[in-house]
Amino acid sequence: MQRDSRDLKVLLVEDFEDTRLFMRLELEDLGFIVFEAENGKVAVDTAIRETPDVILMDLTLPLMDGFAATKLIRQNENLKTVPIIAVTAHQEDDFRSDAKASGFDAYVTKPIDVNWLKELIAGLLI
Repeated sequence: MQRDSRDLKVLLVEDFEDTRLFMRLELEDLGFIVFEAENGKVAVDTAIRETPDVILMDLTLPLMDGFAATKLIRQNENLKTVPIIAVTAHQEDDFRSDAKASGFDAYVTKPIDVNWLKELIAGLLI
């Protein structure tokens, strides 16, 4: 059974405050419950505490990048199957392959069409 976005928790990991605010507002307009993290360390701590249904993770972050944060999240028994989507401006193939090796389920580049992102999330949660 497909779940409605209104009961889905999203962890949004983005270091730029303006981008984070824009994405949070867009996701909330679609009915998602949004938690935020501004760096990889806060992302890991928030993921463990909140157990989100999906994680949107920037790759280039302060303190701990998205690759390292994803690897740590994947080590947590409660978070092993949570879809993690790389959300980045990097379009290079090496970033894509590193993301896959780090445990990401999908890779999308900015700017993001939020309605398309909602469909991607729905597809990952089936």
